[in-house]
Amino acid sequence: MLNIFARASVSRVTDPIGRTLVRAGLTPNAMTVIGTAGAVACALAFFPQGLLLWGTFTVWGFAMLDLLDGAMARARGYGTPFGAVLDATCDRLVDGALFAAIAWWCFVVDHNNRAAAAALICLVLAQVISYVKARAEASGLEADGGLIERAERLIIALVGTGLHGLGVPWTVEITLWLLAVLSAVTLIQRAAAVAKAARAVAARQAAETAESAEPPASPDAGPQAPLAGDVQPGGAQP
Repeated sequence: MLNIFARASVSRVTDPIGRTLVRAGLTPNAMTVIGTAGAVACALAFFPQGLLLWGTFTVWGFAMLDLLDGAMARARGYGTPFGAVLDATCDRLVDGALFAAIAWWCFVVDHNNRAAAAALICLVLAQVISYVKARAEASGLEADGGLIERAERLIIALVGTGLHGLGVPWTVEITLWLLAVLSAVTLIQRAAAVAKAARAVAARQAAETAESAEPPASPDAGPQAPLAGDVQPGGAQP
C-alpha cells in the first residue's frame, strides 16, 4: 500500500542520493548486498540478546538501503534481471532473519509462547505472500498489491520491538498478532487477484480460439457463366 501512495515522495529524496552513489562508483547490486548483510547481522545479533532498541534502529537503518538500490538503478538508467532476482532474494533473507530473531527473543528471553507463535506465523506468511506474487508473474499473471506489503511488515514489526525496547509492555505481541492477521488478509487478496487474472486469461484464450475456429467468410458470388446446355444457337439463351 505504501508503494502506491509514498513512492513519488520517497523517490524525490532517494533519487539524488542514488545519483551521488553511482557517481562514487557503487552499484545497485553492491548496495543490495550491503543492506542485506547488515540487516541480517544486526537482527541476529541484537534481538536474541534482548537488545530490542539496538536491533530496531540498526535493522531499520540497513533496510532503508533497500530504497537506494532502486534509486541507483534509475540513476544509471537501467536495471538488470539478475539485480531484480538478487533484490527479491535478499528481501526474503532479511524478512526471515528478522522474524526468526524476534521469535527467538519471544521464546528464550521473554518466555512468551503466544508472541513467538505470532512471529512464526508472520515469518511464514511473509514468505508465502512474496512467493505468490513471484510465481504468478512467472506464469504471466498479476498478483500485486494487497493490504500490506514488505514496507508495512517491517514498519509494524519494528514499531513493536522499538516501543518494547523503550519500556512499553506487550507491544511486541500486539503488533505481531496484528501483523499476522493483516498478512493473512493480504494473502487472501493476492490469491483472489491471481484467480481473477487467470479467469481473464482463460476467457481471452477461449475468445481467440473461438475466433480462429470460425470458417472464413465466402466471397460474394458474382454472376455465374451459363452452362453449355443453356446456350441456344446464335448465342441466345432460353
